[in-house]
Parts: sequence; C-alpha cells; structure tokens
Amino acid sequence: MTTFNRRKALALMGSTVVASGLAAPALAMNKKIKVGALRFASHAGNFVAFERGYFAEAGLDVEFEFFQAAQPMAVAIASGDVDYAVTAMSGGLISLADKGAIKVIGGALSEEDGIDGQKFLASDAAFQAGVRTPKDLAGKKFAVTQAGSSFHYMGSKMAQAEGIDISFTPLQKVGAIIGAMKSGQVDGWSIVPHIAKPLAGSGAVHIIGNVSDYIPDYQVTTVFTSAKNASDERGLTESFLSGFSKGVDGYTAAMIDQTADQDAMVDLIHKYVYTDRPREKAAPSIINGTMRLNAGAAMNLASLQDQLSWFQSEGLVDADISIDQVVDQSYVEIIGA
Repeated sequence: MTTFNRRKALALMGSTVVASGLAAPALAMNKKIKVGALRFASHAGNFVAFERGYFAEAGLDVEFEFFQAAQPMAVAIASGDVDYAVTAMSGGLISLADKGAIKVIGGALSEEDGIDGQKFLASDAAFQAGVRTPKDLAGKKFAVTQAGSSFHYMGSKMAQAEGIDISFTPLQKVGAIIGAMKSGQVDGWSIVPHIAKPLAGSGAVHIIGNVSDYIPDYQVTTVFTSAKNASDERGLTESFLSGFSKGVDGYTAAMIDQTADQDAMVDLIHKYVYTDRPREKAAPSIINGTMRLNAGAAMNLASLQDQLSWFQSEGLVDADISIDQVVDQSYVEIIGA
C-alpha cells in the first residue's frame, strides 16, 4: 500500500455549496481522515474532491491509502486504520457488517443503460478454442480475486442466467488475473471498461459480453465506513459525503455530460490511475473507463439486496443477515427500492 497526503486550510468562510441530495453538514474543522481507494477511474469522486478542494471545503484533511482488492479495504475500515472507502460489496464486507463493524452509507459506481459498463472477457487461448460468448465459458475457469468478491458475484449471476457451470479461480489481485488471462491459465473474467478495452485492443483478451446484460442497474460499488462513524460521527460522515458527492458531480460534468473540460479531468485522474504510463497513452483508457457514479451518493437498495441474497444463497455469509445490518439508509437518497 502507498499513501498520498496534502494538508489544506479550511476553505470556507461563509456558505457552503452542498451536493444535491445531501443535508448541509457541520464543518469538520480540518479533521484528518484516511480514505481507502483503488487506482481505478471509478474512484474518481474521491480524487476530484481532493484535488479541487471539496474535502477541504467540508473541513477535512484527507490522506489516501491505496489497496489492490476490496476485502482488505473492508478489514481496514473495521479496524479503524481507514475512515471511509469506496469498494464493491463482498462477502468479507457483509460478514464485518454482521459483526457490527462497518456500514454501507452510500452508492458509487453503477451500471446504467446507455453508458458503457463492465465487460465479460475471454482469454485469447479460450477465444481461439471457440469461446465467443459468455455461455461458451461452460466448464471453463473464471478468474476472481477472492471467493465472495464482486468478480465471483458477476460470474455466478452470468452462469446462472446461461444455465452453465464454471469454476472460479481466486488469484487475489487484478494484476495477477491479467497475467493469468494473457498466459491462458484462466479462460474468463469480468472487469471495468478502462481495463477491458485496452487489453482487448492489444489482442491479449477478447470482449465477449456485457455485465449489464445479466445484472441490470447493478450497484457495483458502495461508500462505506465503520459502524461507529455511521452512528456516532454523523457530522464527520456528512462532511465526507458532501465532499465526495461534489467530486462525483465534477467527474460527471466532464466525462459523461461533457459540459466541463474533459482534458483537465483526464489530467487530474491520471495523477492516480495509470501513473506508470505517459499521459497520451493513459488518456484513452481513462476515457474508456467512464461509467456512472451516483449523484449525491444515492444508493440502489434493490441491487444491494440482490447481492446480499446471492451471498447467502452461496453459503458465503450467514443466512440471517438483514439488509439493515449492512446498510445505513439515513444518509443518502435510496433508489431502486
């Protein structure tokens, strides 16, 4: 893990501009917090909020801590090493919520009709052997980071819909999965477009389907925090959601609505995503990765319930866990319920 920090003085002397759908928070008085993130364009809400001073306006001094998978981030929230984070719902997250350690408080990345989304991929070896659609993955190896990850959920939902059996191969990290796909050690995978499209363009893998065809309106990632922050630090939590939501609005204006400077937004995101590539090579992948981030951190409760039910049906979490043990519905607008 790496960290990145900037101290900023409190930027507000008067009224605060608050993201739509959120109540005006009490300023956090330059409170230092750690925010967990992955180096994906889908985490741009946090990056924009940091770079453009929206967290500072909300009274927050933010330090990022970067991870390579969802479940370690959930553990870090539960332990208090990280205060807020954005990641997919996982078996580990649900189990920690069941123990009273964490709460989902908002929504982030979503699949939406008309906006390019996550892709199902086949390795080149599998493609040459005849895997041309997700259904052709019957009897094949499907890569996941861990059992109970979002990759596991996506692959399983597709297999159920197609009436096929696939085997899941846990490889822990996205980089390891990419290597396994290139070498033909695994046959299939699902991933966001800013990773899928460049890999497909290189010929290393082939796009064979869309996740949205199998999981419409999928709430891919959530905003979450410790149960203690959700219950006892309401002003702080509202401040975080305010800054984050303004970051999402800036991202949406540039990358989806195209009413703001897209080149400037690409420059900003490139500070965090594809940092090992020159800007001109990173830009197409960043643009290709544009997906919907929910305005005001609105949360699709129906999608989260479906995910919880799937984890329970697979025996990955306790069958008695309710959605209210996982989700605090009091912070943001609820959609899809």
